[in-house]
Amino acid sequence: MNANAKFDTMATISTVYNGGLRTEATHVQSGNTIITDAPVDNQGRGEAFSPTDLLACALGSCMLTIIGIAANAHGFNIDGTRIELLKVMGANPRRVAEVHVAFYMPSNNYDEHARKIIEKAANTCPVALSLHPDLKQVITFSW
Repeated sequence: MNANAKFDTMATISTVYNGGLRTEATHVQSGNTIITDAPVDNQGRGEAFSPTDLLACALGSCMLTIIGIAANAHGFNIDGTRIELLKVMGANPRRVAEVHVAFYMPSNNYDEHARKIIEKAANTCPVALSLHPDLKQVITFSW
């Protein structure tokens, strides 16, 4: 794509390189911003999310969102669900090799049917399905 190319519609995100391996991304519709820094192990300051941290974050947030949509459709509640993410970097080439997503579900006595809906929703979120199959996604649930 040409560096001066324009989209036919408004961009979703506008990002500026601020120097020092730091970027500032703005969500055009809302005006919300996110700062990224390169991680300390890759010449950065590590004072904010790294771009690869955001990839892991996007996966977890997408999974929670899709589970929430499924829960609403099937009449159960997931409020208070917490996830913890671990991003594992690979080398040659430097890339995210694994993302571990640990779900901590609230004590809502989910029956087997609800658990299957939740697990299927997590595994079929758009971000999970968009990632390269070589990126290992390890998903666990604590009920």
